Amino acid sequence: MIDLKSMTLLELQAMMQEMGEPAFRGKQIFTWLNRGVTSFDEMSNLSLTLRERLKTECLLMVPNAVRKQQAKDGTIKYLWQLSDGNCIESVLMRYHHGNTVCISSQVGCRMGCAFCASTIAGKVRDLTPGELLDQVIFTQKDSGAPVSNIVLMGIGEPMDNLDAVLKFLELVNHPDGLNIGMRHISLSTCGVIPGIRHLAELGLQLTLSVSLHAPDNETRSKLMPVNRAYDTNALFAACHDYFRKTGRRISFEYAMIDGVNDYDWQADLIARRLKGMPGHVNLIPLNDVEESPFRPSRRTAAFQKRLEHHGVTATVRRSLGGDIDAACGQLRRKAEKGEDSR
Repeated sequence: MIDLKSMTLLELQAMMQEMGEPAFRGKQIFTWLNRGVTSFDEMSNLSLTLRERLKTECLLMVPNAVRKQQAKDGTIKYLWQLSDGNCIESVLMRYHHGNTVCISSQVGCRMGCAFCASTIAGKVRDLTPGELLDQVIFTQKDSGAPVSNIVLMGIGEPMDNLDAVLKFLELVNHPDGLNIGMRHISLSTCGVIPGIRHLAELGLQLTLSVSLHAPDNETRSKLMPVNRAYDTNALFAACHDYFRKTGRRISFEYAMIDGVNDYDWQADLIARRLKGMPGHVNLIPLNDVEESPFRPSRRTAAFQKRLEHHGVTATVRRSLGGDIDAACGQLRRKAEKGEDSR
């Protein structure tokens, strides 16, 4: 069966011609898919014969919102059940400048970051481009809030599913689709260097966010197993190369953990490593994860001031959705039982 939602406009047009249909039918189908139709019968400008053929040869997968939680600040977290029964989470965040949806790229995550709930149950599988797209389409459709920004910072490591992520970016950016510009999209990685270098070659105008969380190898290796494969020396070298090739400033995500990564010498080291490259350090107040022994830093303001003293742009992220476990590091793969099936 053909996964229509994961096909580009050109691929849909070619498929229609192979079926003996005019190419413009592909554009009609592409438009319907991006409107969030849930059945082929809704594609009213297609012939009945074509709709029936699509039913027999193609998949029209639609995520099922098995749970929807709204935080006091207006943040909405969705638990989506996919066609195979697996579940993922995505989050709608409301800002003055527009609505942002945080989407997942995998069912689970294998990166093993010590402070993150998303990786606790491990990785099950990658998401398809269509499943990535559906999180945007159906969050927008269900909430009635038009989405203007996307962050790939949910469950999973986008660079570990890069082919699907790149195709998703092509789909969501298309003017006949959701038409969300690359400059309104942020892609986060825990530091998978081959992916960073590949993005640099592509020169996309998105924002690259690197989950740093420690500038030194000893601390970062304890927090993030990926550092044992791609250490901080290699990571910062890749980031400097990325800036030289793209001219795009990188955002460095930094969860402030009490007594672990909040020392002055670590702020000083960040400044030294960023020298010659404009970077933005996004300090994140650590959010509660039940299984984690870590606690929020009491030195966030001092750490920010230390960075700014060195001329580094540093801000403290406003935490949204913490009361529904929708904040940074709190998303997790849910099982299809107990509270998760309600």
